Amino acid sequence: MTTEPVLAAVDDDAAPLTHHQLRELYTLMAAVRHLDTAAVAWQRQGIIPGYAPELGQEAAQVGSGYAVDRSRDFVFPTYREMGVARAMGLDMVGYMSTHKATWHGGMYNPLESRFAPIQAVVAGSVLHAVGWAHGQTLSGAPEMGVAMTYFGDGASSQGDVHEAMNFAAVMKAPVVFFIQNNGWAISVPTERQVAGGSVAARAAGYGIPSLQVDGNDVVAVFEATRSAFAHCRAGNGPVVIEAMTYRRGPHSTADDPGRYRTLDEERLGAGEDPLERFRQRLLADGVADEAFFMEAQRLAEEEEEAVRAGIEVLGPRPGAEMFSLVFQEPTPTLQSQATAWREESEHV
Repeated sequence: MTTEPVLAAVDDDAAPLTHHQLRELYTLMAAVRHLDTAAVAWQRQGIIPGYAPELGQEAAQVGSGYAVDRSRDFVFPTYREMGVARAMGLDMVGYMSTHKATWHGGMYNPLESRFAPIQAVVAGSVLHAVGWAHGQTLSGAPEMGVAMTYFGDGASSQGDVHEAMNFAAVMKAPVVFFIQNNGWAISVPTERQVAGGSVAARAAGYGIPSLQVDGNDVVAVFEATRSAFAHCRAGNGPVVIEAMTYRRGPHSTADDPGRYRTLDEERLGAGEDPLERFRQRLLADGVADEAFFMEAQRLAEEEEEAVRAGIEVLGPRPGAEMFSLVFQEPTPTLQSQATAWREESEHV
């Protein structure tokens, strides 16, 4: 007989969020929503060549990112975690530089920000997170850091995820596997590519405790992530969180969702908007008033204008950098390629 693994009972400093923190969460969600929709418009205007929208996933991203301790933890994102980056206080011009195709991975310092370079390889960041987390275990540091890696329901079918979860479980690596189940693996619905319909259910096969949370409830996401971090920090090994949400727009600006679902299907599947849902909660609980929401919108618009101005003035990086930042010690083959590139492009 087997039993379902559960989160260890640990002190996770589970004080309720203050009114100030609740208002801060809303302000972050409003900023993310406005910047996200603006980025899609920027792509249409030719300011950036491509972008992966996250409309409808703001609560999942802001709630989880808000739980990160930036003094010791480390986040390993995909190409769709703009909301996590914003919640963690990254410079958004530096973050958006990848979407401008000015710099691969982002023009920000990963060590200072605790936010790894943007990863476009599906499930690629999952392995990196487990490696970093295992390093924390080996270091024996008194203040253990926790890795959190993001991926979607589609990426969960990659073999890399199996390897990462198995290794993390065996080695008790302090890593949170955060799945944003947005209902779609590009054009394929979850039920057609995730056996059983739940990614969290797979965790039991690795002996990993899991949580399935309402990904459109920012407070529920924050609390689940905070509990998972406490479990990992206490030396109990990894945790899987599956945030159930919905991708309201296309997979990317190169995608046409109208080819695989109708607008009616999208409206029915998306449910209540996470931003409006949180707004109504704050109003009902007397945490915020209309003046606060108007100010949050003003700040979001002001921030978007500043980010747009910042990315528009970004110039191209020197082409030679593609060779200088590959290996610590360049190989003969790489040096040969660099020489050929300079001869062809710079005529030297």
